[in-house]
This record gives sequence, C-alpha cells and structure tokens, in this order.
Amino acid sequence: MRNAFGLRIPQTVADACDPTRMAVLIYDMQVGIVGQVADGDKIVQACVRLRDAARANGFRVFYTRHVSLPIAASGVSQLRTAMQWQRVDDLDELHASFPQGSPQYQLVPELTPSSDEVVFDKITMSAFAATPLDIALRDCGIDSYAIAGIAMEVGIEPTVRHSLDLGYLPIMVTDACGAGHPMAAQRSYATLEFAGGSLITDTAALIDLMTGP
Repeated sequence: MRNAFGLRIPQTVADACDPTRMAVLIYDMQVGIVGQVADGDKIVQACVRLRDAARANGFRVFYTRHVSLPIAASGVSQLRTAMQWQRVDDLDELHASFPQGSPQYQLVPELTPSSDEVVFDKITMSAFAATPLDIALRDCGIDSYAIAGIAMEVGIEPTVRHSLDLGYLPIMVTDACGAGHPMAAQRSYATLEFAGGSLITDTAALIDLMTGP
C-alpha cells in the first residue's frame, strides 16, 4: 500500500482485500450460460466458495445477469450480435436467447442471492454499461472488486477494461472465471496484463485474505 496526497493506493490483492473498499462481483452465472462451458460445475463451486467467504467476512456481493430483449424490441447492435451468436443471416430465424424470466436467464440455484445482495440485469457485455453498478459501488465507498463467473473472453474482459477507465482496481479470480474458448481467455489475460491496472489471484488465496488471521 502506498500513501500519497491523502490517498491510500492499493497495489496488491492484499492491499485491496478490505470489506470497506472491495466487493465481489459474480458475472452472468446463469443456467443457460453455465451449461455451455465444459467445466461449468467447477466454476459454480468456485463462485460459491468465494461468495460464502464474502458473506462470512462482510464483503458486499453483487451479481450480473444477461438478458435478451425481444427481437422486435431490439436495436441494430442487439440484432447484429444475436445474428452472430446464433449464426444466422435471416432476421426471421432469430430468437431471444435469454428472455427475462426464462429458465436459462435465471442464476444457477447454488448462487441464489440473499436478501442483502443485488442482481443487475444488463444487455451489454460490460457490467458497468447502462447498469447501476458503478453508482452502487461508489456510493458504498468501493473502489476495488474481485470478479468471477462466465465468460472471461466474452464479458469479463470488457467489464475489467471498462472499470479501469472508471478508476476501479479489478481483481480476476482465475479459477473462478470460466471460458467457452480457453485460448481466447488466455489472450484476454495476456492483453489485460500487458495493459496493466488489474490484478489476478485464485479462489484459495483470496479467501485466505478475506478471512484474515
């Protein structure tokens, strides 16, 4: 930790791991997303361990959930993305992948939020784009967060990048971040490491820090 100009500047995971300044963000651990990842069950269990440690030690927990707009209500970027994801060229063949309230849209049962936890729906990849997450964190004095969930190469990387521009210290929990394409996920980690500003850790190490002596 460095102190300068009246500021406390965290430089390591240990510096940031303080319930007064760090939250845990569980990214898109939905039934229809977890089922697409080969080691989805392992990611669920890692997220559960992380979530339980956060609850036990006073760290705030936030969740995101991806929602698909109805096709007729979707705009240009939403339709273009849907066509790419569903690999179709005809708009008449499109369907909403994660319609609000559908079974695949729901968080997996193991990660059901408590009454003290918050879920933010989003239609973007970055959890900070057009959601209340930034306002909610800042209002609590949070400037760092540990992120876990699915998928590293699709949504977690853009979330980390966006939050860096907002002034946060993001911490990726590598064994709790799943990927549909492992090589693409490794490229994401390498790019973020090169850019600087974020940190990595694993579930066991972070839980040890959250639990304290």
